[in-house]
Amino acid sequence: MAFERITQKDWYKILGAKPSDSPAELKRKYQKLALLYHPDKQKADVPAGEVEERVQRFIEIDQAWKILGNEETKKEYDLQQREENLANEWPLHAQIYLEEMSWNEDEQCYTLSCRCGGNYAVFKSEAKEVSLVCCDTCSLVIEILQ
Repeated sequence: MAFERITQKDWYKILGAKPSDSPAELKRKYQKLALLYHPDKQKADVPAGEVEERVQRFIEIDQAWKILGNEETKKEYDLQQREENLANEWPLHAQIYLEEMSWNEDEQCYTLSCRCGGNYAVFKSEAKEVSLVCCDTCSLVIEILQ
């Protein structure tokens, strides 16, 4: 089943950073770029079109910092990136709603049989957070729709 993913900006790339960079390193890279592209720091002889490009770049840099400079939003962004990478790397078997899976009272989890004979399992405790589930036997993945 084909589906469309919303492609997100790579906030690390915008800051010239890596996910492994420390908060201090991220801040240093942000400050360097913010000074370079800040509208108040531009030379008077810069062509109007270039000024607009630089302002847009500054806005992107600022947005990147708002996400990566906050521990909570950075963690959420990193998680979304990992899920997106997983979805791109692993073959998607199906998109289903949790209600379409079988409920196993003893195990307290939802299960679905994979075409390979294995199972997909989502425990009740993780049902709200999980969006991609790997088969316990093969490399297929299902997407849980909310």
